[in-house]
Amino acid sequence: MAALPAVTRLQQATGALSGWPRAAVAVLAGSLSVLAFAPFYASPVLFLTLPVFVWLIDRSATPRDAGSAGWFFGLGYFFFNLVWIGEAFLVEADKFAWLLPFAVTLLPAGLALFWGWAAALMRRFWSAGFARVLIFAIVLSVAEWLRGHIFTGLPWNVPGYALTAPLELMQSAGVFGIYGLTLIALVVFAAPLVLLADEKSGGETPWLLASAIAVVPLALLFAYGTYKLSAPQELVGGVKLRIVQPSVLQTEKWRPEFQRRIFDDHLALSKSNAQGVADDLTGVTHVIWPEAAMPFFPLEAPKALEEIGAMLPGGVTLITGALRRDPAGSNTPQTKVFNSVLAFNDAAELTAAFDKIHLVPFGEYLPAEKMLTAFGLKKLTAGRGAFQSGPAPRQLMAVAGLPPIAALVCYEVLFPNEIVQAGARPGLLLNVTNDGWFGNSTGPRQHFHQSRVRAVEQGVPLIRAANNGISAVVDANGRIIAELGMNVRGVIDSALPAAGPLPPYGRYGDLIFAAMLLIAAAIAALGRRTLPRR
Repeated sequence: MAALPAVTRLQQATGALSGWPRAAVAVLAGSLSVLAFAPFYASPVLFLTLPVFVWLIDRSATPRDAGSAGWFFGLGYFFFNLVWIGEAFLVEADKFAWLLPFAVTLLPAGLALFWGWAAALMRRFWSAGFARVLIFAIVLSVAEWLRGHIFTGLPWNVPGYALTAPLELMQSAGVFGIYGLTLIALVVFAAPLVLLADEKSGGETPWLLASAIAVVPLALLFAYGTYKLSAPQELVGGVKLRIVQPSVLQTEKWRPEFQRRIFDDHLALSKSNAQGVADDLTGVTHVIWPEAAMPFFPLEAPKALEEIGAMLPGGVTLITGALRRDPAGSNTPQTKVFNSVLAFNDAAELTAAFDKIHLVPFGEYLPAEKMLTAFGLKKLTAGRGAFQSGPAPRQLMAVAGLPPIAALVCYEVLFPNEIVQAGARPGLLLNVTNDGWFGNSTGPRQHFHQSRVRAVEQGVPLIRAANNGISAVVDANGRIIAELGMNVRGVIDSALPAAGPLPPYGRYGDLIFAAMLLIAAAIAALGRRTLPRR
């Protein structure tokens, strides 16, 4: 079967572009690629957009030309993946709105450098046929790994997430991890049209090969996921969770006149069930509040602790996101402020604590603070000075009645290599967050989806408490057991799913990705020996 005429025309049209039309097509293809992720889940779009990326490199005369195409593709990709960040600069518009245009353009432009560098490097090793698809996938997946690690890392929507919906496909995250899935995704989605456009002889092999590369891996991943999901769901005995989602407006969160009302709202919601009927926590064993639930320092507020103790029946524990200071009560430039998770027993005594380790640049601290403050820049979050990182490696929280907890504050849940740091396997992931900064945008939905993938990678359940959504209980296979959507005020009452067997990724981490890279590189090297260089 000859190459499909439409595919050949698309390849030729892409290759004929130059100048700004070429850049515009690269930006458009990168932008459309964002449809592969939450909340759209239209991953088949990558069957079109990634071949365009390959064809742009095909027609690049030099690594510099290829790097330019990669940067423009990445610019579209990261701009629409991260445009929701602009919402945070409108919460206190009088202070930060002037930064919005810079935030929504400079960050994507900076991240696109990873893809520009990758495309330039690819072109130095470029080859004909399938070998170049492997080169494309190897180099770009390495660039994505680097994006998730250097300069504090921002692994938001790496391409592997395109293979985490539907739920059956998500199960393979427990085998390969998100970076291993990225390597697979780049091959699966790029190869079919690239190989069809390459076919010259009129034989059947390219069509069959293109079909096999698209269908066989996806079928195997889906079959594995179906098998994995067929296992019965087990529960942790004697646990009933109540997750509170107060949906506090971010514009009110840190204003002193609203502190009392916000605290009272958390107390009132905690004492009512999911139907809104007051039950004084009957049958509940653990109450979960979101990140920085109380807009003050609770360990320095005896009256608040007294009311927490009065709310909790005997044997019930409150786990809450909270701010704390060291030393307590001080407010000097030397004071350390932590974004923490605290656990209180029914006497409002602190029984466990975790301080956030991976802070958000420009949100919780300013890089090169002295220099940037001289230009009038501030961190977005309230409070004097920068937050401090908690002690590393991450220690598990021991809370009565629950498995060992890996506490993850806000975007800490994005970093698969940082979930388990001290060697001991958690039995539960607890993600407290305040996505109220980002409005009713794609950001909170993507954040939730990526947190579900962490549960699958480690084979343990996830409890997620978010100020304005999405709060949920997720099992070790990423299934949503209970959920509260965006901007819903209420509570979740739920049992706690049990941890599953330790999956390969939970045991070996990114060593699996490294092994996959070596195998793919060996195949590409063999292919380059038998195929003419383009």
